[in-house]
Amino acid sequence: MIRRIDWQDTISIRHSVLWPDKPEEFCHITGDEEADHYGFFVDQELVCVASIYIHHSHARLRKFATLPDYQRQGIGKKMLAYMIDHYRGLLMRSFWCDARSDAIGFYESFGMNIEGDLFYKSDQAYYRMRLYYD
Repeated sequence: MIRRIDWQDTISIRHSVLWPDKPEEFCHITGDEEADHYGFFVDQELVCVASIYIHHSHARLRKFATLPDYQRQGIGKKMLAYMIDHYRGLLMRSFWCDARSDAIGFYESFGMNIEGDLFYKSDQAYYRMRLYYD
């Protein structure tokens, strides 16, 4: 089940999955208080989180993470499909993210395309990817 959650509920999964070698505070980012946050629950347990930041009719996905025991079970696909459809319905112009280089194929399967060159954040390789809504 996917539902809205508070930003504070995202931190432990963000930390354990995305940046376990950084302090937990590293996973709280500017804009969290105003962003939309989603969680995927299995038997009342929060197992996947994602945050969406809106800027000038563009929806930006950030801090998308699924607990290791629940990866490769389609949870991330359900979350991403839900968010893409939701923000399309809100008449956004695009849906985009900075995707880790090893996740390019995942985002391409949703029609997202690479924009620009490879870049690095905290020693992690990324590509900007975007889906324009018709």
